[in-house]
Amino acid sequence: MLDKITIIGSGSWATALVKIFTESGVSVLWHVRNEETADLLNSTGHNPRYLSSVDLNRSLIFATTNTVEVIRDSELVIFAMPSAYLKATVKKFDKNLLKEIPVAVSIKSFVPGTSSTPSNFIRKYFQRGVHDVMVLGGPCHAEEIATEKYTYLTMAGNDPVLVQQIADRLSSCPYIKPVANTDPTGQEYASILKNVIAIATGIAAGLLYGDNFQSVLVSNAMREAAGFIEAVAPGSPDFYRSAYFGDLLVTAYSDFSRNRTLGKLIGRGLAASKAIQAMEMVAEGFYASKELAPLLKKVRLNTPVLNAVYRILHQHANPFNEFRLLKEQLL
Repeated sequence: MLDKITIIGSGSWATALVKIFTESGVSVLWHVRNEETADLLNSTGHNPRYLSSVDLNRSLIFATTNTVEVIRDSELVIFAMPSAYLKATVKKFDKNLLKEIPVAVSIKSFVPGTSSTPSNFIRKYFQRGVHDVMVLGGPCHAEEIATEKYTYLTMAGNDPVLVQQIADRLSSCPYIKPVANTDPTGQEYASILKNVIAIATGIAAGLLYGDNFQSVLVSNAMREAAGFIEAVAPGSPDFYRSAYFGDLLVTAYSDFSRNRTLGKLIGRGLAASKAIQAMEMVAEGFYASKELAPLLKKVRLNTPVLNAVYRILHQHANPFNEFRLLKEQLL
C-alpha cells in the first residue's frame, strides 16, 4: 500500500496530482519553490497561483522548500514541473537521497538543450536503472481534474508489479480510472509529440481552417507520431490506446490546451516570441519542437506537420505560407 509520496513542482499539473493522490488517501510531501507558497498551502489548502479554487486536504499535505525534508520516508517521488525548470530543480537534491526511492516523471517535453526525455535525464542524473523511473501521464487536463471530471490516468514503467500497485492505489479516487502500462518510453514520446501537434491544430484554427481540414491535419500528424515513436522506441504497443493518441486528441482539440492556444495566437498573426510572452503558463510544445528537430533528421521520416511547426516557431516562417504548402502534402 502506497501511503506517502513526494511531488516536486507547484504548477497546475502538480496541484492536480496532489488532489488525486490525497483523495486516494495518500499523504503528500510537496516541494514548492518559495516559502510563501508553502505557508499558504499548509495554512489554507489552496494553491495561490494555480487551480486556486481547489480545496486540498490539509491533513494529508505538507508543503516545503526543504529538499531533505520533502524526501523523508517517501515511497515515491514524482517530478511534475515544466521541463525548462527540471535541470535547476534536480541540482537542489542530494543524489544519494534518491538512490533507493522509486521515481516517476510527469513532464511533457524534452529537457531543453539535451534532446533527452525527462525520464532519461532523471535516470542518468540520479544513476538509476531502467526499472526505477516511471512515467505518469494522461489523457487529461488539470482543469478538468479540478472540477472532478471523470479522467483516465496512465502509470507506465518497466516494473509491472510496482506500476500496478500505484495504479491500484489511485483507483481509490472516485473520478480517476488508473491504467497500468509497461511502455514508459513510448508513452513519454507520445506525450511530447502531442504538444507539438496541438500547436499545429491551433495554428490551423487561427488561420480559420475548419474542422474538416483539422481532422486531416491530425490524422496525418498521428501517422507521423507513430512512425517516429516506432523508430526511437521500437516495440511500443497499440498507439490507439488512451495513453498515446487519446492524450494527443484531448490536447489537439481542447480549449484547455495551452499548446493549442499558443498555436491560435500565432495563426492569428502574433509572432511566436510575442505569443509565448502572452501565455500565462508554459506551452511545452514550443520547446519540444526545437529539441525534436535534430531527432527527426536522424530517423529520416516524412514528417511535414512536425517540420512546419518547427519552421514557424523557430525559423520565423510565415504560418499562412507554411500551411498553404502543407495542405498539398497531407493525405
